[in-house]
Amino acid sequence: MAGGQERILRRRIRSVESTKKITRAMELIAATRVVKAQDRAASARPYAEEITAVILDLVAAGASRESALLQSYPEARRSAFVVITSDRGLCGAYNSTVIRNAEREIDARVAEGLDYALFVVGKKAQSYFRFRGYAIEESFLGVTDQPSYDDARRIAEVIRPRFEAGEFLDVFLVYWRFKSAGSQEPVIRQFLPLQVDVDDAPTGPTAQLEYEPDPTTILSELLPRYVESRIYSALLDASASEHAARQKAMKAATDNAEELKITLTRIMNRARQDAITTEIMEIVGGAEALKKDSEDDEDILPDLLVPRHLFEQHLDPTNTAPTRH
Repeated sequence: MAGGQERILRRRIRSVESTKKITRAMELIAATRVVKAQDRAASARPYAEEITAVILDLVAAGASRESALLQSYPEARRSAFVVITSDRGLCGAYNSTVIRNAEREIDARVAEGLDYALFVVGKKAQSYFRFRGYAIEESFLGVTDQPSYDDARRIAEVIRPRFEAGEFLDVFLVYWRFKSAGSQEPVIRQFLPLQVDVDDAPTGPTAQLEYEPDPTTILSELLPRYVESRIYSALLDASASEHAARQKAMKAATDNAEELKITLTRIMNRARQDAITTEIMEIVGGAEALKKDSEDDEDILPDLLVPRHLFEQHLDPTNTAPTRH
């Protein structure tokens, strides 16, 4: 095996080992973060359930549904999309799936003759849509790693007034819904006008409540908080899904690095064995050639021997006897 080739393989093996250490560290970090994100999502879920229950009770108590957040605006010609991605990569198909779903919905609206308004959360969505010439209304960066309620309020304050003004026909959230550490799903969920899904409604016995002030006033004050809680829940789900996706991607990268290292080591060992075998064959072949040359010399030497007395006569200058050949 040539020394240069061996050095190349050794360098590649060291590079793979370094990459494996990095991916393993990132896998452990993501595993720690996904646990924290999952706990945050679980902690926020009771609030979302309770506020949904209160809204259902208010509607049942006769609250007016004339709030702007509950109305549809068929005269509007634009659909808004809030696309939630990550600020960093190395998380498998997490970002590409969300972006592809959003792009498909936007193209479908355009094909229907409608316009769109795009609000992106995360650098990945911003760079993708900006590079492809989509009009971005506003971007929110540095949010998805550890989202806070203030981040959800900031997003809601940008979108809610424009919907209440009748600018948007509807608003959709495009993100990953977190179910468990091993299960997430991409969803496109209608955000405005507000609709209380059957799955979101709490189960179990309910109490008859009396409200002060009247249910309509309370509902009008509560709906903006409900909007913020929906966005906050989506951000928490997206954050937990991102860390889970990164953990899976880094584990796969670590396993692939280990397999590649084993493959390269086998190639190098096989090549070294072939080189050693070749060198041994060359040594054995050289020894056989030397042995054969030695035997040929022994066969030629007897013919070259001259009797001593003829050799001495040849050297004596007084000897005038002719030499017989």
